[in-house]
Amino acid sequence: MSLIEGELGHNVSDRSTIDKALRINLDEKKYGTIAEIGAGQEVARYFFLAGAAAGTVAKTMSAYDMQFSDAIYGKQEGGRYVSRVRVQAMLEKEFNLVVDRVKETRSKLSRFFAYAATVSAKSYGRKNECHAWCGVRLQMYPGAEPSEIIVHTRMLDRSVERQQESLGVLGVNLIYGAYFYFDDARKLIESLSDNLAENRIEIDSIEFSGPYFDEVDNRAINLHLIRTKKTRAIMFKPDGTVAVPSEQLYKKNILTIRGSFKPVTRLNVDMIEQGFASFQELPDVTAENTVVMAEISLNDQQGVDLMVPEDDLIARMRLLNSLGYSVMISSYTRYFSLRAYFRQYTNMQIGIVLGMLNVKEIFDEDRYEGMEGGILEGFGKLFPDNTRLFVYPELDENDEVRDFTTIKVPEHLKFLYLHLLENKYIFGIDCSDKELLRIYSRDVLAQLPDGDGEWRHMLPGDIADRIIRNRLFGYVG
Repeated sequence: MSLIEGELGHNVSDRSTIDKALRINLDEKKYGTIAEIGAGQEVARYFFLAGAAAGTVAKTMSAYDMQFSDAIYGKQEGGRYVSRVRVQAMLEKEFNLVVDRVKETRSKLSRFFAYAATVSAKSYGRKNECHAWCGVRLQMYPGAEPSEIIVHTRMLDRSVERQQESLGVLGVNLIYGAYFYFDDARKLIESLSDNLAENRIEIDSIEFSGPYFDEVDNRAINLHLIRTKKTRAIMFKPDGTVAVPSEQLYKKNILTIRGSFKPVTRLNVDMIEQGFASFQELPDVTAENTVVMAEISLNDQQGVDLMVPEDDLIARMRLLNSLGYSVMISSYTRYFSLRAYFRQYTNMQIGIVLGMLNVKEIFDEDRYEGMEGGILEGFGKLFPDNTRLFVYPELDENDEVRDFTTIKVPEHLKFLYLHLLENKYIFGIDCSDKELLRIYSRDVLAQLPDGDGEWRHMLPGDIADRIIRNRLFGYVG
């Protein structure tokens, strides 16, 4: 263990942060610039501490003053300094400079790179969001068109010093991984937290681009961030691109519905539409300031990963996107954990649309095993502020519509349920057509191998045509 590794308290893996920096420094073919704004120059520091940095680092840059920064990198639309567009501008500027200035004097075997980070670290006396955009642009072989990796991370340490440390380690891991794991995006993602203890950073989006990453599906590879515990959820915009939660949800009301959506049915769509109509009756909720989110959990009811293949999840997501919905795929099992996740990004209204069966599950005390306060603790976490349930009806044994007021809970919990009803934490929503209550995704799946059939009428819009065209979910035709 090197002295600096011990001082910073990192868990040193087989190849420490210093070792990674030194391996790059000792390779005379790798040469580039490191530009860091907002939290010191921790990445550059590792390369200098490792020794032999003169063979790797052409320049380090840190332009804290906004006027200096704008003069160097230009003003981006929206005026945000900690943003994807800002880090992309930094990467483009610094990479082009290093190539233009030294390509004629450096070895013809050189592979140039630029690393950039724009950071909002913990500020004195403020409760600002602590996050960063980091990226590396590099040549995989001499003279190649550059490829690029951009990462968004949240720093979870409470002190700015610890945040600086974690960003330094992450930056070295990103540069190292880009050079040595470029042919295995999953391994690269796994390496990003090398030498960092758990719960120091969260990586909630990663984007690969350029000729060496043409075959990387950014939608699918982002799901690997969940399965390697870099984050608990990945969000997708209606156009299918990966969204950063802090940008997608900032100052927004959120209405979410959990389901398998395999495939999305007319029932699912009616639940969303009816729930949204009721949600908009709350104060300050409009279509313009609300994100409607379909959520798919990777886990079963016991919190065990179902190991659903990524292409299956992406197929469901694309069908939901085609209907105009944002999608979130997560590792959350309990609804109160889902609420807590959203509450990190907005203090506005949160609505959860669910069926009668889901409400009964919420009142199942076995689901709160391991919680000191049991079901009361769970409910305290689900309904602390501006969070409400919107409950869709079901058919009873007599084929009659049964709504949320008829739900039977254990006798000793009935007054808890009445409390939630009386204080308007739970609302009932209508169904637009009783026949929708007979639709189940499992029935659609069972019919798909037989080709065309009644299942087509259970699906909204052109979802059936998309399933047929792409032969999804076992359709053979």
